[in-house]
Amino acid sequence: MEHLTWLEALVIGGLQGVAELFPVSSLGHSILLPALVGGSWARDLDVSAPESPYLAFVVGLHVATALALVIYFRRDWVRILRGLVTSIARREVVDPDQRLAWLLVLATIPVGIAGLTLEHVFRVYLSKPVPTAAFLALNGVVLLLGEHLRRRDDARAVAAGTGQEILSRPGSDVADAATVRTDPAVAADRRLGRLPVGHAVLVGAAQIAALAPGISRSGSSMVAGLHKGLSHADAARFSFLLATPVILAAGVLKLPDLAGPLGDGIRPQILAGSLLSGVGAYLSVRFLTRWFETRSMRPFAIYCIVVGLGCLVWFSVR
Repeated sequence: MEHLTWLEALVIGGLQGVAELFPVSSLGHSILLPALVGGSWARDLDVSAPESPYLAFVVGLHVATALALVIYFRRDWVRILRGLVTSIARREVVDPDQRLAWLLVLATIPVGIAGLTLEHVFRVYLSKPVPTAAFLALNGVVLLLGEHLRRRDDARAVAAGTGQEILSRPGSDVADAATVRTDPAVAADRRLGRLPVGHAVLVGAAQIAALAPGISRSGSSMVAGLHKGLSHADAARFSFLLATPVILAAGVLKLPDLAGPLGDGIRPQILAGSLLSGVGAYLSVRFLTRWFETRSMRPFAIYCIVVGLGCLVWFSVR
């Protein structure tokens, strides 16, 4: 029977925790790294193989990542869930927390449906080193394109005259200056709560692209958010909030795999890898929320293109 060593569990666990939230595709890295190492790593860590223990391991990592996001955004989720409950009880959508709660619900529906219907197909037929490397390079191109379109939109808004388009859109700190002074997190959620429903659903639906290994969930949703006028910081925040229920649901739905035969003999490794993944995810989201306050996705885009093309060359000549 295939197994999972402690070294494999710790390395992939840490990698998953970091790469899941960075716009570089955790699934892509979890496929490419074992293929590059080769030997028992390529054999043990094959996510496309039927009845693979590695799949049960990945389930545990996803649950740990989602829990780390819940802990980091715990105050936001308390407000959001309270807004959802009061909205249902009172049959109203009047305050920002209620509206943001429903935006997250509606934006999660497309990727939820796609995940249930297409995840198996994408995992079995595309989770191979060569297509994954190609998708990773494509992910970098998409990130660069998103940055280019954002700069072009900003330039057009400024050229139009007053620049009010930039100041008044949902990603603008100027629009909520008074609230920012009291609680930046609340101000950010209020900006996100003003997103048009269609824009929010589009950003959520962009996560469907991440079913292709090598395409980043956070990267695709951030590019969609930038395209719809969000700042880098707000696009990242909305992406992380959207990812929480999606990642958690994907893990919980497959938890029986951990209790079944796929988890036999590797549960201690799953626990250790999941713990490392949770810690990595928490540190990553702290870093990225600060990074995107003043920086862009360009470095991650270049990284994806270089690594993706490099892996393509390597797999072609070996």
